[in-house]
Amino acid sequence: MQADSAQLDGIFQALADPTRRAILTQLGHGPAAVGELAKPFDMALPSFMKHVAALEQSGLIRTSKSGRVRTCTLERGTFALVDRWLGQQRRLWSERTDRLEAFVTRGDT
Repeated sequence: MQADSAQLDGIFQALADPTRRAILTQLGHGPAAVGELAKPFDMALPSFMKHVAALEQSGLIRTSKSGRVRTCTLERGTFALVDRWLGQQRRLWSERTDRLEAFVTRGDT
């Protein structure tokens, strides 16, 4: 669980940036070269590569290089970790709101 917590910290830190979220959205359509991913953004390639590095360090993507082309691919397993954590939080808060509703409407404790 501690390892998951550290990994979740990195994932959510990476997801906090809108450029990185946009990159992930693009990669949802399939693997893409860094040059292709960078086109919609008004920034220098070294700056863009910092976003790619942050996503790779968080485990959300992996990259591979063939010649001069670096290709990015989503790491779907990492999204399962996030989904599992969010599911736990959803259940926890759902139970709490159900108990609150029962207390307010029926006076149950």
